[in-house]
Formats: sequence, C-alpha cells, structure tokens
Amino acid sequence: MELIHVVTVPRSQFGHMTKFEDVSAHVLETIPSTDVMDEEFVQRNPSILEVDTTPPYSMHSCNTQRFVSVSRGMTHIEGGWPKDVDYTEQNDVARFRKKTEKDDDYRATLQGLGPLVERSVRQNNTIDIYEEYFHGTQVDHSSEPPSAKGLAVFRDPNTVKRTATSVHWHPDGSRIAVSYSILNFQDPRFSSERMPIESYVWDILNPNTPMQQLIPASPLCCLRFNPKVPEQVVGGSYNGLISFFDLRKGSTPVETSVIENSHHDPVYDIFWISNKAGNLCASVSTDGQMLWWDTRRLGEPTDKLQLKTPNGTVLGGSSMAYNTEAGPTKYLVGTEQGTVLSINLRNKKDGGIVVYDEGPGKHHGPIYSIERNPLHTKFFLTVGDWTARVWAEDLKTPIMTTKYHQSYLTAGCWSPTRCGVFLVTRMDGVVDIWDFFYSQNEVAYSHKVGDAALSSISVQGTTQSGGHLVAVGDVNGTVSLLELCDSLARPQPNEKQAIGNMLEREAKREKNLESRAREIERQRDQLERDKAREAQEKKDGKDDKMEEILRKVDADCKLNRCCCGVLEKSLSLWLSFLNVGLFFRCRVGVSVCFFLTREIILQIC
Repeated sequence: MELIHVVTVPRSQFGHMTKFEDVSAHVLETIPSTDVMDEEFVQRNPSILEVDTTPPYSMHSCNTQRFVSVSRGMTHIEGGWPKDVDYTEQNDVARFRKKTEKDDDYRATLQGLGPLVERSVRQNNTIDIYEEYFHGTQVDHSSEPPSAKGLAVFRDPNTVKRTATSVHWHPDGSRIAVSYSILNFQDPRFSSERMPIESYVWDILNPNTPMQQLIPASPLCCLRFNPKVPEQVVGGSYNGLISFFDLRKGSTPVETSVIENSHHDPVYDIFWISNKAGNLCASVSTDGQMLWWDTRRLGEPTDKLQLKTPNGTVLGGSSMAYNTEAGPTKYLVGTEQGTVLSINLRNKKDGGIVVYDEGPGKHHGPIYSIERNPLHTKFFLTVGDWTARVWAEDLKTPIMTTKYHQSYLTAGCWSPTRCGVFLVTRMDGVVDIWDFFYSQNEVAYSHKVGDAALSSISVQGTTQSGGHLVAVGDVNGTVSLLELCDSLARPQPNEKQAIGNMLEREAKREKNLESRAREIERQRDQLERDKAREAQEKKDGKDDKMEEILRKVDADCKLNRCCCGVLEKSLSLWLSFLNVGLFFRCRVGVSVCFFLTREIILQIC
C-alpha cells in the first residue's frame, strides 16, 4: 500500500518561505480486516494514534551567576630606571648612562649577564613566519613614481556639518583625535540651531563609529594627545577655554579653565610642554596672548605673554610650533597678520620676542600652520596665503619660497620620516606634496581628496610604518585617511645630509644677499653724504669767490678814486702852465708836465 499526498502551490508562491500550521489529526487510510489478521490479531474497536517525530521538552528556568566582561589593557613601558631618572628625557638618560658606565663594577656585571641573556635568547629562538628579513636595510625607492591611495573616511556623526579644525595622531599611531568647530563668525547656521559641541577620538581600523566622544563646554578648535600619558588630551575651545580630558575617566573634561582668566578669542593651537610631570601646556589665540597652563589647576594660567612687536603693535596668534629638540624654552608663533614671532623664555626680561621679516618676506594673510623640520630643527615651515615658506632661525627673511599655488593654502606639515618632504592642503580639495630632495621648483605629487575645501592635515610618524598614513580634514567634518607610497614615506639614502646641506647653502646665500644689500645701502648712504658735502663745499666756494671778487672790486674802486685825484691835480697843474703862457717859453716845464700826465694815465689803464 502506498500513500501519496499531493501538495499544489500556485506559481506566485514559488520561492516563498513555507508556512506551517497546527491542524487536527484525520484518518488518511484504513486497512480492512482479513481472516489472517483475525487469527493473528485481537480485534479492537477503531482507535486513533498520533505520531510526532519531535522529541518532547519540558520548560525549566534557573538563575546562574552573571558573567561580567570587562576590557582591560596593559601598557608596557621601559623600566629599570631609578625614580629620579625620567626615561623620556634624553638628557637624564644620557647623564645616568655616563655615570653608570664609569662605575668599576659595570663591566664585570655586564660580562656576567652576557651568558644568561644568550641562553635565554637561545631558549626563545623560534621561527617567526611574519619576520621582515630586509627590514631596516637601505632601499632606493627613487624609481617608484609618487602615489597615494585612500584607505578610510571618518564622517562627522552630527547633522550639522562642522569643520575638522585639527587632527592629531595618538603616540602609538592607532587613533586620531579630531576637533570639530565652525570658525565663521555669525554663521547663518547658528540662527536656526545651536552648534554641536562634541569632538571625537577615532580608531583608524573602525571608521564607522567614533571610539570615544569628547564633550567640552564649548566646541574645540584644537586637540593634542599627551606624549607622556597618551590617555590624556588637552584642547582649546571656541570661547577661549582650555579643557583637559582623561579618556579613562569618561567623555567630560576633568578640568576646565575659568572664563575670566582664559583667552578672549578662539584658541587656535595648543602644545604640551616638556617637563618631568608632563602636565604643562601652552596655548595661543587671536586675542594677542600666549598663556601657559598646569592641567592639574586650570583656574588661572601659570604665566602669560603678550604677542607684540618692539613698536607696541599687538599681533593675534593663529598657529604655534614647539619642539623639545630645538630647545625647551623656544616657541614659534604664526600670526593672523602674516608675521612670524620667535619666543625664547630665557630672554623674557629683554622682551623675549624676535619679529621676522615684516616686508616682502611676510605672508599676505594669516599663517595657518608653522612647524619645525623633524631632523633639522633650525629650519621651520610656514603655510599661508598661496605659498609655503622655509625659514632659518638666525635669518629674518625666508630662505626658500614655493611658487604661488592655484588655490588658497589652508594647512601644512613636514613628513616625520623624510626631512625633505612636506604636504600642504588647498581650498579646492587637493593635497600637494613637495619633495625638495628631487625638485625645489615643482610639486612632486598632487592628490584630489574631494570637492570640499580642506582644513587640516597630520602625518602618522611614531609606529613602524610611520610616514605612510596621512589624515586630512575638510570643512564638512570629513577626515580622509590616505596611504603614501614608499618613495614619499621611506627615507632615501643620504637624504638627511643632502637636505641639511641644501638648507645650509640657501641660508648662507640669503646671508650673503643680506650682507650685500646692507653694503649697497651703506654705499648709497655714503654717496648721498658725499653729494651733500660737495654741494655744501661748492656753495661755500662760490661764496668765498664772490667775496674775493667783491674785495678786488672794492680795491680797484679805491685805486681809481686815488688815480682820478692825481689826474685831476695833474690836469689842473697842466692847465695852470698853459694859462700862464709858459707853453712856448718853458719847454722843460711842459715836458715834465706831459711825463707826469702819461704816467698817471698808464697807471689808470
């Protein structure tokens, strides 16, 4: 016996999910009884049996101990140093090493530890399948054409699109901190709704959602990770406040400055200052002040300095550069007037501010970025208007200037791995990469990031792949992550020495031009003085000659008057002779009279 049940499905239901329903049981087929069955089986009343292949289950509930998962991390830092030695300060480490190496037991201890270390290394000697066998070798990438590619895009989660005013990399290169703000005064978007205040910390491996948000009292214009304690962040706000965050303690600031003792304009740049505790920072603003802060007590600044020229003009700070290798007390400030200021706190009694070229060498607009060369800290880069300029500390004029770009420049920075490469962003959405190692006249590579104007840029420079990743922010709050090729990221052979020689040569040339200009100016002044002296002498000579002529004329007049008197007497005498009738009678008397008359006439002539 064969039981067949045909299921008919309309064509419109093909491919749809099967729908099961609970229905009551019904008899599909009955088997009639036979004689054989009557003999072998006991006849019963008709009965129905329901068969189900699903095993039965019973519902139970119980309370178990709750398992709480917590993410924990471990920070491995260099250890083994005494308490009074800060391993992050090179001077302290070098001083301690020199002192230790002079110890008599140092060599014996080192020789005794050698076999132990060698045995441990041999025990741990295993094969690393990810080992880079040629890592650290000098490879020439000059034949590779420059290129860049996009890796990720980090978008502002807020509906109101704000400008990514600054981008700063975490010291380990795995995260970026981005500050968002609208710097346009009285922006029309403020009339309908309040500007969002959140800024974010992003993980470069997860561009979809921020890793952590920062909620200050006012939108942040700049952010900086603490190089000694990477979980600490300091930022400057739009209303002039300074906010200190600890990412381990949440999104709200741990400390915030007081509005009365803070800047009066937006804080455009802020830097952590070198000290053992790692809690000092400095900030600049367009209100003309530079303030120093202690993040443990932000009630009032520890020190302040007014940014003004020797003639008393106050300048607004728009950017700042600080590098401990150049000097822990040296600062560079770019102003919104296009002038560069060099500040040295050691000379604070004498003013401490050196003003660079305020003539043809200055920028025509605000200086949006200023940064020292990572390897040659004596030289620094400024970006403003349509050009980027390279300066030397001991010169008041730029030593190198790029040609005018097609669009306005908004930011720039040096490559941390290649001392001859720097990047600048433009308002037309293009990143220009200059490589002075190969060409000082043309852009090495231009990359189109987007149609929006770019506003900030930062290069990763602390990890093994430093110099490859570049974060670029625009006015819509989008941060694009780019990866540079090896020819633009890996240092070339002898590049450091070549760039150093080139910068020194340009500095020497500029010094020669300055000395030549001073010599020409000195010669021009000397020539003007000589002309003035000659004119004076000529004028004095004319006066003397005229006086001499007048003196001679006066003398001649006196002589003429005397001669006229003698002639008059002679003529009267002669006439007297004539009158007495002695002309024919006395020839001697006539001859004497004629002789006297001739002599008088000759003297007069």
